[in-house]
Amino acid sequence: MEAYKPGKPISELKRELGLRDAVKLASNENPYRPPRRILEALRRAILEVNRYPDGGCYYLRMKLSKRYGVGGDRIVFGNGSDELVTLALRALLDKGDEVLMAHPTFLIYHIASKAQGLKVKKIPLKNYRYDLEAMAKAVTSNTRLIFIANPDNPTGTYVTEGEVEWFLDRIPDDVFVFFDEAYFEYARGLEGYPDSLRYHGVRENIITARTFSKVYGIAGLRIGYAIAHPTVIDLMNKVRNPFNVNALAQAAAEAALDEEDYVRRVVERTERGKRQLYKGLRDLGVEYIPSAANFILIRLGRDASAIVQELMRRGVITRYMGPWGLPEHIRVTVGTRKENKAFLEALRSAMRSPA
Repeated sequence: MEAYKPGKPISELKRELGLRDAVKLASNENPYRPPRRILEALRRAILEVNRYPDGGCYYLRMKLSKRYGVGGDRIVFGNGSDELVTLALRALLDKGDEVLMAHPTFLIYHIASKAQGLKVKKIPLKNYRYDLEAMAKAVTSNTRLIFIANPDNPTGTYVTEGEVEWFLDRIPDDVFVFFDEAYFEYARGLEGYPDSLRYHGVRENIITARTFSKVYGIAGLRIGYAIAHPTVIDLMNKVRNPFNVNALAQAAAEAALDEEDYVRRVVERTERGKRQLYKGLRDLGVEYIPSAANFILIRLGRDASAIVQELMRRGVITRYMGPWGLPEHIRVTVGTRKENKAFLEALRSAMRSPA
């Protein structure tokens, strides 16, 4: 096992290199400040941080229950959606069981599975997309859970409604399918993009995980949720640490659910930012993968690690994709217009530097 290495914080880069300013485009964060409603909720909640939080997230649970039309006993909360991955593996699988995932995809699936003593089977992407046909064929009697990130991280691609339905029809009822929809709000309006909650009514082996870290702009508070059959949620709660979601995160998430106008504006700005980056990359003759999320996978055609280091020296933090098995690629978060421009200018200069 190797530890997950998060993107370098801006403060650390500025300290290391003596920079006055820096841009972080490495961690798929929302670059826009949370709306006033969330900040006001945090101000109220901070006055009671001497008390333990509500271990069951009652008010947030009821609000999500009403929004999605599901019982509160179908929802579990986590310290970001990362923890929900771990809770599902701990609750539903035994040591030696098999987990099926794509390659490359979100690294936490592999790390958490190995930490639980599980066998990992990886199916290569096909043209940067999940190969659901190959994944369905790879299921054996030992397979107990399948991860599907939709949209995927790091590629930003997604599998369609028709592909998902075909896939689910071929998966045994005793195999759990974990849909990680961290970027759901960015993709939900795209043609053919499926909302996996539609499949819960007829199948008891579906888990859907979402987060407040991305479009809602509260990544620093770490809160996500999963929806599944009540029996699955009960098992996940049994292995969940008490008070795993802090009081500030609960207050902010509850307020965030009333901020659909903010969500719409963020998605619109992100789409404009993607178009800005696509044009700039085309002008540089650089290959990229069109994305359904708030980041772009970029292929530089050579070992990208040197360019990532050069970008950092110029005050721009991006993500090197070597640990994902993509040494020629970097992943770049869609930032503000100013941040995107700074990245494109830094990339132009970095590509001219000696390899």
